[in-house]
Amino acid sequence: MNKTLILASASPRRRQLLQGLDLPVEITSVDVDETPPIDMPIEEVAEHLANKKADGWPGTLKNGQVLITADTTVVLGSTLLNKPADAADARRMLRLLAGNTHKVITGVCMRTLHNSISFSDVAEVTFGPLTDEQIAYYVEHYSPLDKAGAYGVQDWIGYVAVERISGSFYTVMGLPLHRLYAELLKIG
Repeated sequence: MNKTLILASASPRRRQLLQGLDLPVEITSVDVDETPPIDMPIEEVAEHLANKKADGWPGTLKNGQVLITADTTVVLGSTLLNKPADAADARRMLRLLAGNTHKVITGVCMRTLHNSISFSDVAEVTFGPLTDEQIAYYVEHYSPLDKAGAYGVQDWIGYVAVERISGSFYTVMGLPLHRLYAELLKIG
């Protein structure tokens, strides 16, 4: 495959994951308002924001380049848990997730000079119970403020709280590589 991937993301996790495909990757960023439309179904927010990030990318694509943008949301029942506003909000979100199963939805947009593809991938994550002390420890020692649902599955909280994942671990981490790679093969 002779494509250069352009990842428009500030996420170090997405950068690490995409570089794992052993393809040339350029890293850039994009800054857009990540507030979803009020009337949008919450299951569509991640893909909508991935497309919005692609629309907001200020660069110009050349032949052989693929722009990749992504967004991850956490959905508990009918509640959307995006990035927490502060440490208190992170603790609130983790209390909600403790002992429950939630959905992690990662939306991806891939653009070339000639076409655009977007999709979402969903994984279900079951957390065991967490004490207030465990939640406080995680919020104090890790960086939950830049993560949907206030947690990173690859962090300490994933080690001690995640009992089960149905779906791709990498979707939960922020980039469904299996789907992304399959779409890259279709692009050629």
